[in-house]
Amino acid sequence: MNDYIIMTDSSCDLPAKLADEMALTVLPLSVYIEDTKYVNYLDEREIAFSELYAKLRTKCPAKTSAINMNDFLTPMEEILKSGRDILYIGFSSGLSGTYNAGAAAAREMAEKYPERKVYAVDSLCASMGQGLLVYHAWKHKQAGESIEQVRDWVIDNRLHLCHYFTIDDLMFLKRGGRVSGATAVVGSMLSIKPIMHVDNEGHLIKIGTARGRKASIRALADGAGKLGIDLENQVIFISHGDCLDEAEYLAGIMRERFHVKDVVISYVGPVIGAHSGPGTIALFFLGTER
Repeated sequence: MNDYIIMTDSSCDLPAKLADEMALTVLPLSVYIEDTKYVNYLDEREIAFSELYAKLRTKCPAKTSAINMNDFLTPMEEILKSGRDILYIGFSSGLSGTYNAGAAAAREMAEKYPERKVYAVDSLCASMGQGLLVYHAWKHKQAGESIEQVRDWVIDNRLHLCHYFTIDDLMFLKRGGRVSGATAVVGSMLSIKPIMHVDNEGHLIKIGTARGRKASIRALADGAGKLGIDLENQVIFISHGDCLDEAEYLAGIMRERFHVKDVVISYVGPVIGAHSGPGTIALFFLGTER
C-alpha cells in the first residue's frame, strides 16, 4: 500500500502541535484586518489569535478572500513528486470556495500524475468540526487503512460530525447577514444568544436561542446529550473566540455529564473568527445526525 498524505486547509483550526503530530499538509488561508493581509498559519506566525480578537473587539474591519486553484498546485505537486498520494479534506463548500479550488487542483494533478492517487472530499464542516473529521481520518490511517478506505469513511461519516455553537455578539451575525439589524439590537439588549449548527449542506443555521451566556453554553452540551454517540469513548473538540475560561467551563460540563474520553480545546481561527467574532463557543462531536 502506497504512503499518502492527508491535506487540509487552515480553517480546520487544529492546534499547531496536533497538526504537526498528525503530519498533515495544511494550506494556509488568509484574513484582512484594516486592509492588512495576514496568512492564517496554525502556529500564529503572522498574527497571534489573541491579537486578532483584540482588533475585532475594537470594531476593526475584517474580511476573508477566496483562495484559488493555483495555491494548491505547488504543495500538491511536491507531495506527488515524492511518490506519495493525497487525500484532501476541505473547508465546507457551503461556506467557502476553498474546497472547489482544491478539488479542481486535485483533478489537474491527477491528470498530470496518472500513476498517483489524488482524492478531494468536501468535509461539509467548519472550524474544529473540519479538524475533528481530519483527526478521525488520521486515526483510521494510523490503523493501517488505505487511502480509499479513509476517503470512504470520511464521506460516510461527515454528516455525523455535529457542530453546536453559540455567538456572543449578535452584531457580528448582523454584519454577515445572518440576522437582521432589529434582531441584533433587541437580542443584545435582552441577552438572547443564538444556538446554531452546520447543516447537511454545510451552511450555518440557527436552531434555537438561550437567555444568557451560561445557558447558551449549557445548551451546547444538551445538544451533545441528544445526538452524541458513545460519548464516553469520544475525543471531542471545543473551539473558542478568545474566551478560554468559558471553553473550559463547557469542557467541564462534558466531562462531568458524559465522561468523555478527552477534550481538545483551540481557538476559532482568523478565517472563521473574522465572521463569528469574539466570544464564540463551539462544540464538535460524532452523533446520530447533525
